[in-house]
Amino acid sequence: MSKKYVYAFTEGDGRDKQRLGGKGANLCEMTRIGLNVPPGFVISTEACLEYLAQKSLPAGLLEEVRHHIGKLEARTGKRFGGEANPLLVSVRSGSALSMPGMMDTILNLGLNRDTLRGLIRQTGNERFAYDAYRRFIQLFGKVALGVREERFDAEFEAVKRRAGVKHDVGLDAGHLKAISDRFLKVVLETTGKPFPEDVYEQLEIAIRAVFDSWMGKRAVDYRREFHITPDLANGTAVNVVTMVFGNLGDDSATGVGFTRNPATGENELYGEYLVNAQGEDVVAGIRTPKPVAELAHEMPDLYRQLVELRNKLESHYREVQDFEYTIEKGVLYCLQTRNGKMNAQARVRSSVDMHREGLITREEALLRVDPAHLEQLLHPRLDPSHGQKPLATGLPASPGAASGRCVFDADQAELLGRDGEKVILVREETKPEDIHGFFAAQGILTSRGGKTSHAAVVARGMGKPCVAGAEGIRVDSRAQLARVGELTLREGDLITIDGSSGAVFLGEIPTVAPVFSEELKTLLAWADQVARLKVLANADTPDMAKLAMDYGAAGIGLCRTERMFNASERLPVVVEMILAPTREARQAALDKLLPMQRQDFLELFRLVAPHPVTVRLLDPPMHEFLPSERQLLEEIEGLKAYRLAVKGRSAALAALHALDPVHPTGNELSEDLVNSVIAKKEQMLRKVRELHEVNPMLGHRGVRLGITYPEIYQMQIRAVLEAAAEGLKEGLPVHPELMVPQVITAQELSWVKANVDQIHREVEERYGVRLSVRFGSMVETVRACCRASELAALAEFFSFGTNDLTQAVFSFSREDAENKFLPLYTDTGILQDNPFEVLDVNGVGALMQMTVEQGRAANPGLEVGICGEQGGHPSSIRFCHAIGLDYVSCSPLRVPIARLAAAQANLLAPR
Repeated sequence: MSKKYVYAFTEGDGRDKQRLGGKGANLCEMTRIGLNVPPGFVISTEACLEYLAQKSLPAGLLEEVRHHIGKLEARTGKRFGGEANPLLVSVRSGSALSMPGMMDTILNLGLNRDTLRGLIRQTGNERFAYDAYRRFIQLFGKVALGVREERFDAEFEAVKRRAGVKHDVGLDAGHLKAISDRFLKVVLETTGKPFPEDVYEQLEIAIRAVFDSWMGKRAVDYRREFHITPDLANGTAVNVVTMVFGNLGDDSATGVGFTRNPATGENELYGEYLVNAQGEDVVAGIRTPKPVAELAHEMPDLYRQLVELRNKLESHYREVQDFEYTIEKGVLYCLQTRNGKMNAQARVRSSVDMHREGLITREEALLRVDPAHLEQLLHPRLDPSHGQKPLATGLPASPGAASGRCVFDADQAELLGRDGEKVILVREETKPEDIHGFFAAQGILTSRGGKTSHAAVVARGMGKPCVAGAEGIRVDSRAQLARVGELTLREGDLITIDGSSGAVFLGEIPTVAPVFSEELKTLLAWADQVARLKVLANADTPDMAKLAMDYGAAGIGLCRTERMFNASERLPVVVEMILAPTREARQAALDKLLPMQRQDFLELFRLVAPHPVTVRLLDPPMHEFLPSERQLLEEIEGLKAYRLAVKGRSAALAALHALDPVHPTGNELSEDLVNSVIAKKEQMLRKVRELHEVNPMLGHRGVRLGITYPEIYQMQIRAVLEAAAEGLKEGLPVHPELMVPQVITAQELSWVKANVDQIHREVEERYGVRLSVRFGSMVETVRACCRASELAALAEFFSFGTNDLTQAVFSFSREDAENKFLPLYTDTGILQDNPFEVLDVNGVGALMQMTVEQGRAANPGLEVGICGEQGGHPSSIRFCHAIGLDYVSCSPLRVPIARLAAAQANLLAPR
């Protein structure tokens, strides 16, 4: 038997979208449930793939098509190519996943000079017939014959000018006949061939054109942008449908409807229509359509039927539907339906409402919302109607939008921020020492760096928008300016950044504030009841902790103590500690830091209790708290130049004072003070050079630093435990946890735990309380994964630091990879995703699974979580659920996303 490629609407399986495409499957399904669908048939996606592979239509396909055209003729009483009662069809694309407008459609196919005369006799409406003919020539010419649309438009406009009308509705039959003749001439001049008169030739050409459109640029770009892979949708079907006409007079119409409002989710029939028009007129904006509510007055019986159609569609599909319809001479036809594309607000509201209405279960409501789309609700966003073109574009590193004055250094950002000025911190790249500028800024813009660069990671943690790697902007921090082409941005110039798209705009663009609706609260409460994974937050400050708790976090899974060190009032003390020549001098500086850190932790405990707060001991290398060698050399050079200038001015003033003792001597800095500052800077420079490392990410950091300088970790441990003791005295149910970074061996953990146990006893004795503190290890090195059973004997919990673990597994320098080759790798399919955004389950994930299994074999009560960037990504959360993790910890603004993703992971898990 020959292979079957064509399925009538009466025989196709409405569930088989991979074979029939979404549009074709739904046409078959609507036919099956008794809706009034024009008869037709579907050519399968398999035929498309064979055509694209062979560059020719599959053998036997055209014979099948002719057979099914014969069935349409028998069903309708019309004849394809017949002059007496012509059958016209539409030829429409349709892939398994909806790709609106990305592929091609041809209407009114089957018209030629003979069938045109028949259509005029059949309808008694010459204007209608010529309107259909000119539409067909133009659409077929553009889609199937490659004629540029501008050629048709020019001829159309020429006739309209001669007729003295602005819109095509003002043209009569004579005008439309003239346009048709002009269009036929354009086709002949462009292609060198007359417009095809044979209707089966027209159909074959149209089928080929629709198949070809699967590989058209806009379709390919759309699939790339929305990650539509071949396993999701491969090839387009072709739907051949009997034409029905909404442009046969005032008792005919065409429209597009949604079963609910796609902008708000409100349970109402929503849409637009046009009387005496074809469907393309509604979507093309040729005429201004009317809101569907007006149909109730214009055609009340048809409106009632439309409401019934709406109810049947939503009840059957149990999903909001986006449908197209035509009214031909008072008869309503449904031409298409598909799941409606809605914004996040509408999706959430309609999910909650549809459950309350009994249409879907609570589990279906939770699965209906894409967790990633919740991000739309949690960040300020630009008003979509602003209409401005971007000045430059970078990577959308942290979502949200913000406007402010350009500032090129963190100190100035902090100064202006304190005065209430809204600023955007603009840097070539950022360092941890810029943290005070982050706190003060509305958003961050860098010309270098990727989506997981320092600026991006910190901005996401703070919930601030960030555009990174905007290479079209050349930042000169020394000159306090940036250049974009011929334009120069100076300090104080107003810009707007959109961290959701990566766009940078000149001036202020209005934003729309985020809304945490009651429906979202309800949906997330349902999610928490279903999820097995707990969702914690990465938070280092009281503001971040409060936001995390407001968004439903079950505690703090990562508090990075170095962020506290970077605060402006503490950094000088940290520098003093680093520069200390002896352990005693270093301890003196740490004694100043102890009460500051203790107060930090106490504030966090007050906000988070009774939930846990997991404190990671100091992780970054010491040089990150010092200025760079280049910066210090420039400062020393400037101070020496100032000293020389002061010397010269002082000598002149001294001579003047000898002549005139009353003359003031000025207020320059004394030479001794300048010398002392130079000496301090030179001491810093020596320390920076001493601390220099070829690869600091793999160097003297984390627990290695804590063992080398034990007094640092001892101060931090004491600060956490004393804060916990003070919290207990206040009546707080505190649950502190201490976590050791960069561990490679059980001996390191044992060394730190001995310090914890000693300080634990001392604090309990001093405060007269009983403290409960949990002790755990970060797992972010490959060796820690391999030694999980030994580490688990000492640790009560593991937390995967997947940012560093990913770097170690891939041997990638994160920022270099993102700036140089990772985009190429993901574009070409060498890697499916950026592993610093989406957890690499085959490499990093395999190590994680091994670690969980070995760790729990040694310690069955071991709690395991993740606190890397990937902890907030929905697909990564599904993997974490699958390998048995207990929690994920993510930035505060991703907590709602993670809560929903955790619920979906449990609902979708194999039983």
